[in-house]
Amino acid sequence: MNRARRAWRYRRRYARKNPQAPREVVPFSGPVVVVGSAPVSTRPEGFSDTFRVIAINGSQGAIKPWGVDAPDVTFMQFNQVEGTGERAVAVRRVLTGERCGTLYVIRWPKDLARLKEGLAAFDYRYDRLETIDQYQRSRLAHDVLGRLIPEADNESKFSNGLTAVFYALANGASAVIITGIDPGSAGHVYNDLKLERLHSGTDAKILAELVARGFPVFTADRHVAEKTGLPLWTGQSMARPA
Repeated sequence: MNRARRAWRYRRRYARKNPQAPREVVPFSGPVVVVGSAPVSTRPEGFSDTFRVIAINGSQGAIKPWGVDAPDVTFMQFNQVEGTGERAVAVRRVLTGERCGTLYVIRWPKDLARLKEGLAAFDYRYDRLETIDQYQRSRLAHDVLGRLIPEADNESKFSNGLTAVFYALANGASAVIITGIDPGSAGHVYNDLKLERLHSGTDAKILAELVARGFPVFTADRHVAEKTGLPLWTGQSMARPA
């Protein structure tokens, strides 16, 4: 099946399901930091307890030096819970004994009881546990961009880091500061495997679109700003456009 056909089928399934995007119980009212798993991340200028923090997979180890014990939200890919690959094992090693506020597990294929057992196996705790599917991810992007991004194949999918960016914008963040999200990097902060990062081309295009359309999206990483054209966060505060 060619890509156009897969995209058409995805659009049909999306319309039929009419998914609802995940929402914060209490909407964000200030800056939100999205911490990805790239090898280099930076504490944003002016960071304080008024900022909210979203972690991706095993990235929350990077925020410990900032004085943050647990992120407000974590997005975790389903295979990190029980997967046997090197990446999944490395994520669980970093997250053992840790916790977060709301945990979103993406595309979990089994029942909730099995998920809770899997998380308990490496003692990862949470205040609220939710699962979201690919159509709810797409709804987040749709709500922000006003258009659907069909997940026709791996090249057309956006990353979990971009899912968190869309989540922050859709839930009222006044600014979204990304760190440890570098579309041009290889490897992850929680291991030294130098594994290829997926979805980098799609992520770069979406980030460029968000900035071009005036959304308050920044990077705290100077090298990423220089390579991608994303504005560097220097402690400013901007309101999201109406």
